[in-house]
Amino acid sequence: MRVAIVGASGAVGQELLRILSERNFPLDDLVLFGSERSAGRTYNFKGKDYQVKLLQHNDDFKDIDIAFASAGAGTSKEYADTITKFGTVMIDNSSAFRMDDDVPLVVPEINPEDALNRPHNIIANPNCTTIMMVVVLNPIDKLSHIKRIHIASYQSASGAGAVAMAELEQQYKEMIQNGKVSTINKFPHQLAYNVIPQIDKMTENDYTKEEMKMFNETRKIMHSDVRTSATCVRVSSLRSHSESVWFETERPLTVDEVREAIDSAPGCTLEDDPQNYVYPMPLESAGKDDVFVGRIRKDLADDYGMTLWLTGDQIRKGAALNAVQIAEYLIQVKNI
Repeated sequence: MRVAIVGASGAVGQELLRILSERNFPLDDLVLFGSERSAGRTYNFKGKDYQVKLLQHNDDFKDIDIAFASAGAGTSKEYADTITKFGTVMIDNSSAFRMDDDVPLVVPEINPEDALNRPHNIIANPNCTTIMMVVVLNPIDKLSHIKRIHIASYQSASGAGAVAMAELEQQYKEMIQNGKVSTINKFPHQLAYNVIPQIDKMTENDYTKEEMKMFNETRKIMHSDVRTSATCVRVSSLRSHSESVWFETERPLTVDEVREAIDSAPGCTLEDDPQNYVYPMPLESAGKDDVFVGRIRKDLADDYGMTLWLTGDQIRKGAALNAVQIAEYLIQVKNI
């Protein structure tokens, strides 16, 4: 089993290295690829050093079984044919192919079998906020079909990559030292001591691309007609995203039903004792694999509705871990 990581120097690429090691992924050889900026860098994996190769249009992927691509949508679109032309399975962590009809969009806890039908040998990893939400809502949908979802997301700087995390830290240093921020590059506004009610570019309907991803991707992953309305907000935490979720089902559910479903669902950890200040927070979910869920309660504005709070490490389950789980599934069913 030969595995490649495209974008090995980025935040997700580095997380992929950690997760492959932690889960003892059954690989025999590892090849790292990157841009001109990162080519030549060396990273250690299980005691062995690997040098990042320059990503080029050549035959470097000829003997690669699985390629984890995490270098942005533009790179994925440009190099998809190069990566897959010899039979390599490309598990893509960008938005490049998510809504293509002939590219499966997979969350292994929900629709792993979709990964088996991949006409172009590309499997798309969903958006991080979508992944975490559907992992939690899928067991509830099995109790009663979810018709509508409203979400307010609280997304950390790490969702915009390692450069964004560094910028937030720099802004806090500047505020402490100088009383004002002078470094604003990655975000449209100062993020330190602030929240920004925009993630990604605005579309014509004044929803952002991030918010529209949640609408479209949720339907594709869950094979559902569910309608989703989101407001995605960048907050000044460093790592892990959170979401406040309101959902309406075809029949009224009880809090106990929902708690039991989440408590027994793969990929979920229930932390729900609000009277004693027990609920999940991003500071505690950072570095963890599961999506943590709490504040489960009836929606006072909708007899068929409920609301909950979730938080999870979007670099792990929202990106790298989900991709590795897809690969593990393919190996398990001997489809690679």
